[in-house]
Amino acid sequence: QEHLVESGGGSVEIGQSLTLSCAASGFASHRSSMGWFRQALGKAREGVAAISAPDGPEYYANAVKGRFTISLDNANNMWYLHMNDLRPQDTAIYYCAADYPPFRGLGPREYQYWGQGTVVTVNS
Repeated sequence: QEHLVESGGGSVEIGQSLTLSCAASGFASHRSSMGWFRQALGKAREGVAAISAPDGPEYYANAVKGRFTISLDNANNMWYLHMNDLRPQDTAIYYCAADYPPFRGLGPREYQYWGQGTVVTVNS
C-alpha cells in the first residue's frame, strides 16, 4: 500500500533555512502529484507547494513564493521542500502528500495519501 514519511522538521530562528524530506513507497509509476501542506494552530490546512512528476511545473502558495522550493528525486522516490528566509508565520505542522492522475495541485482535499506530519517552529 502507498506510504509516505516526512522528516526534517525542527526549531529555527527567523531568516534561517530548513529542508523537509518525503519518502514514498508502494506507489505505482504513474503517480503524478507530489505536494507539501501545512497547518498552523487554529487554521485550516493549506497548500504550500506541489509538483507534477517527473519534471512538471511547480506551484507555490503566495506566502512562500520566492522563499520555498519543491524538488523531486524520481530515482529514489523522494521529494523535498527547501525553505529559506523562514518567518514566524511559517510555524506549522508540515505534511507531504501524493496522489495519482489527474494532477492535484495545491488543494489539500484533492490528495488521498498523506504522511504523518513534521513540526516546523520559527522563533521570533
